[in-house]
Amino acid sequence: MPQPFTTERDPRDWSLVIAVFFLALCWWRLAIPSDVYFDEVHYVKAARAFLEGQRINAEHPMFGKAVLAGAIRLLGDSPLTWRIPSALFGALGLFAVGRMVWFASGRRLATLAAMFLLATNFFWFVHSRIAMLDMTMAALGMAGLWQCTAAMRLPHQARWRLALAGTLFGLALGSKWSIAPVIAVPGLILLIASLVQHRTRFLTARSGGLIEGISLLEAGVWLGLLPLAVYWASYLPAFLWASEPVSPWHPVKWHQFMIQLQDSVRKPHPYRSTWQDWVINRRAIWYLYREIDGAQRGIVLIGNPVTMFAGLAGLVWALAVGLIRKRWDALGFVGLYVVSLAFWPLSGKPIQFFYHYLLPSTFMMCALALALEALWRTEDDLRWIAPIVLVGSAVMFVWFYPIISGAALSDGKMSYEYWMWFARWR
Repeated sequence: MPQPFTTERDPRDWSLVIAVFFLALCWWRLAIPSDVYFDEVHYVKAARAFLEGQRINAEHPMFGKAVLAGAIRLLGDSPLTWRIPSALFGALGLFAVGRMVWFASGRRLATLAAMFLLATNFFWFVHSRIAMLDMTMAALGMAGLWQCTAAMRLPHQARWRLALAGTLFGLALGSKWSIAPVIAVPGLILLIASLVQHRTRFLTARSGGLIEGISLLEAGVWLGLLPLAVYWASYLPAFLWASEPVSPWHPVKWHQFMIQLQDSVRKPHPYRSTWQDWVINRRAIWYLYREIDGAQRGIVLIGNPVTMFAGLAGLVWALAVGLIRKRWDALGFVGLYVVSLAFWPLSGKPIQFFYHYLLPSTFMMCALALALEALWRTEDDLRWIAPIVLVGSAVMFVWFYPIISGAALSDGKMSYEYWMWFARWR
């Protein structure tokens, strides 16, 4: 860790305030549009089938669909109900990112900046208002990382925090596989650190490691075996289906079937993109653009033009200070960015979309927050850049708010022209 950690300036209360305000903003007009849009057509249908014990949308794990089905069962089948889980998980995940940055860095300003940047980067907001699996997966994954970083800072709480992290990781993986490389990172870090520090005793040494009092063997139980057990248990409803149940004793077989279904989608799609497009914010996805609920409305997924490019500079800064000054917090977020992004070109998935950049963009906002905090603390003439980036992020969020929130657009079918700065955003 880069500096002695103290809880005296913990911005927990302000982090909670930001999360609550974000939830309120997501909740505003959450029931509009009043019909399924974009991939809701798949997941709402899958949740309804889930309640009937039928197998639909089998290419994805069960937990995210179970959460959606649970909301429908408890609160009724309506547009607001479909989207409540994403809104709640969006606020939870935003709070978890703040806690993760705090325990990783011990820097108050960076913590609040990371939450603000993430709340206004478009990705987190758009996916907190749509009934998809992504926000359930992302929020649970971020909460697990929060518990891992807290376990390193607060070793007297490490055991229960690692157990909670393992449970959250298992549920995140049970929502969507995209989180898989991310949840492997904490265990890999502990393994490397233990090998360097303890050599032949790397499995059993309990002192002098990243988490005092916890051996690598025990950490492997909490962060390795427990997530797999929870992931396996998340399929319990599918084990009990009356029609075409999943066999609990043949996980390889049903995972092969799921992968086969995912790889079967090969038809060219107009919104198809690659990781190079995501990094430079080149290809947008229109989730909605039509007349509905008495007005022309649109929801487009693009990245915030300010933070998407400032974030790349933040990553370069984080890599440099991580390697030169041994800022492990900065280097950690760079690593998480690279791992979560590299998953896609290495996965072999034939059709990929911009929303797969949700996790990498999250870690990029964390790296950018650390860079802005460091810039603000300098005494040179460039420190003004830090508040300019934050204000610029807010201005862009307000500017694009109508077209990312499904608000009524006043200029009819051609309203989108106002925000389409580049041809590939159309």
